[in-house]
Amino acid sequence: MHTPLDRPAGKAGRREWVGLAILSIACLIYSMDLSVLFLAMPAIVTDLDPTAAELLWINDIYGFMVAGFLVTMGTLGDRIGRRKVLLAGASAFGAASIFAAFSTSAPMLIVARACLGVAGATIAPSTLSLVVNLFADEGERNRAIGVWGTAFALGGLIGPLIGGVLLQYFHWGSVFLINVPVMLVLVAAAPFLLPEYRSGSAGRIDLPSVALSLATVLPVIYGFKKIATEGMTGTHLLPVAIGLAVGALFIRRQQRLADPLIDLALFKIPAFTASLLVNLAGVFFVFGIFLFQNQYLQLVLGLSPLKAALWSGLPGLVFTVMSLQAYRITNRLGSVRTVLLGLVVNAAGAAAMGVAAYHQSLFGVLCASGLIAIGFVPVILTTTGLIVGSAPPERTGAASALSETSAEFGGALGVALLGSLGSVVYRFEMDGADLGALPPPMAESSRSTLAGAVDVARTLGETAAPWLDLARGSFALGFAVSCALAAVTLVLLAAVARRVYAGAPAIESASSH
Repeated sequence: MHTPLDRPAGKAGRREWVGLAILSIACLIYSMDLSVLFLAMPAIVTDLDPTAAELLWINDIYGFMVAGFLVTMGTLGDRIGRRKVLLAGASAFGAASIFAAFSTSAPMLIVARACLGVAGATIAPSTLSLVVNLFADEGERNRAIGVWGTAFALGGLIGPLIGGVLLQYFHWGSVFLINVPVMLVLVAAAPFLLPEYRSGSAGRIDLPSVALSLATVLPVIYGFKKIATEGMTGTHLLPVAIGLAVGALFIRRQQRLADPLIDLALFKIPAFTASLLVNLAGVFFVFGIFLFQNQYLQLVLGLSPLKAALWSGLPGLVFTVMSLQAYRITNRLGSVRTVLLGLVVNAAGAAAMGVAAYHQSLFGVLCASGLIAIGFVPVILTTTGLIVGSAPPERTGAASALSETSAEFGGALGVALLGSLGSVVYRFEMDGADLGALPPPMAESSRSTLAGAVDVARTLGETAAPWLDLARGSFALGFAVSCALAAVTLVLLAAVARRVYAGAPAIESASSH
């Protein structure tokens, strides 16, 4: 039995749309905190003098805690009330923001960022599941999820921008203090604008399951982030293996519990499982491709960081516009056709990106980025709607959390694995390079990464050296190979998804649960 309170019937009114605006702003703040520190790092280093390890934890601990606690907080919302969990999380987020802003040491800031991550983990699943509760009409719900998704994407894009503006005039702690008024508004307005929803028959949260879920997610995310930045080694694969082993224990425990942290029966719903897989794969390839693109613009095409950021902003506009308009496509074509067509368009964009990368065309890369956005955004928003819509109402919070967790895993996997593939191609191509004129350490650096080759050329003043052209061509080939793999896999995924969705005839109305 479930207990919906104040759920709207039929078309949404002003109250629901204002509620959506507040939820979206909260989601934007949560997403923004993943990237807002990028420009503040130099000021933090000057003020707090962290060690290299402390600096890494200041930057990464927020994302780790968010990923680790998403499932727990989503399930907690289902059991004690989604609005209640959101209000508690927003209050904690505001308090932790003040704690972070006035930190006087690196360890204090690390603890504050960890607290922010735990609090932030309440926001994404709670806001998404409450959006589903606010909008009973399927067409309006698609539009609302698009607005929610736009806020999520914009948070990551404008985080560095807002951080830069604040740092120009204020202390670095200001990048955290901007969270406080937003959370105060959310806490004040939520009781009047947002519905409450909870399962009336759920048992207590199983604490050993919470511990096992953390011990599953955190090592895997940590390992893949290390692989992405430092390469694939046994040392970095070890935490991934440990996390997967603990994950097996977690699943066995869920099968035995009367009230599991994750209801494994959700994965027996074809629409849920297929949408979760498509969601993960879409994020996997987009994150991996755009990692290459950011490096490509600077290291291959020779753009300055500012010019690269400005050119990248053009596809970013396409992402934003598509996020706001994707609901029109979904409402016109239906969920299944939108997902399948979007996967094909995404595959075409990946193929075009590969061709443009190989031929080192700035115009081609930007056009391909736009095409990827046109395909990716409707897919990711529609599958998100299907994930939360195909789950029973009392499990919407947990389903929302699984959607967010799959995106975290997809992004980490895409950056790590596609980055590793590109590195393998680069090193294979550079094995035949004539680097005999370089000192051995410089030759090894040039064979390892394009960034190393560019740095060596800059040090020696040989920016037109033949081996540098080979290095750039090798990186472009690695980029193209990764894009080709993405294109083929996305087409195959579309074929698999089509078969799975065909076995779920009620899928078009899944989100009306």
